[in-house]
Amino acid sequence: MLNIVVVEDEALISQRLIRFLNAELADHTACIRHFSSLDDAEEYLSSHSIDLLFLDLNLHGQDGFDLLKTQMAASYHTIVVSANTDRAIEAFEYGVLDFVGKPFSQERIAKALARALTSGKVNTNPFTSKSLSVERQGRIELVALSDIDYIKASGHYSELVLLDGSTRLHNKSLSHILDILPNDYRQVHRSYVVSVARVKEMLIHQGSQYELLLASGSVIPLGRTYYKSIKNNFSIN
Repeated sequence: MLNIVVVEDEALISQRLIRFLNAELADHTACIRHFSSLDDAEEYLSSHSIDLLFLDLNLHGQDGFDLLKTQMAASYHTIVVSANTDRAIEAFEYGVLDFVGKPFSQERIAKALARALTSGKVNTNPFTSKSLSVERQGRIELVALSDIDYIKASGHYSELVLLDGSTRLHNKSLSHILDILPNDYRQVHRSYVVSVARVKEMLIHQGSQYELLLASGSVIPLGRTYYKSIKNNFSIN
């Protein structure tokens, strides 16, 4: 079951969006819930698990970014649907998966939906996050990518390992985080993601065992299936 929430205050637009989504999801089992206010949407999201959020930025004078800021550490992806295209870069910096301008076509909605359904593929966004958000002690904390040494899997979530040695838990899985990170971030092991710019050296051990030495001095495993890609594409010594 694919659970989708649409937050849009204009009835005709929400009906059009839901109609397009139902058409594109004809071969899927999906449940689409619609909210016309940020308060109702936030109340629902605080107690329900969803897969995808379609969010308008102007709802009865309220700023959709207020909801985005409280939810951006969530495990699901967000697609902004808005006429305020001048805010696209800001939206991508908050970690949204896509930004669909109004008016939109079914083809454009299909493209955004397809990207969400194939999460974990190479990121093709022209804009990507400069930070990742985590929920810490009841508050949302923005962690700059420049402060992150590497990212590793932690069950269904991800652990951000910072340069100062501290860690932060992110609700998104490794594959979901890769969707919103810049293209120089690569999965180098089933449980590790790192910016290639941070890799200083590839360490080769007996028995075809590999590790990566990072500029910080940290050493992380390099999976055999990722060895050729990392070595050939990025000319690591």
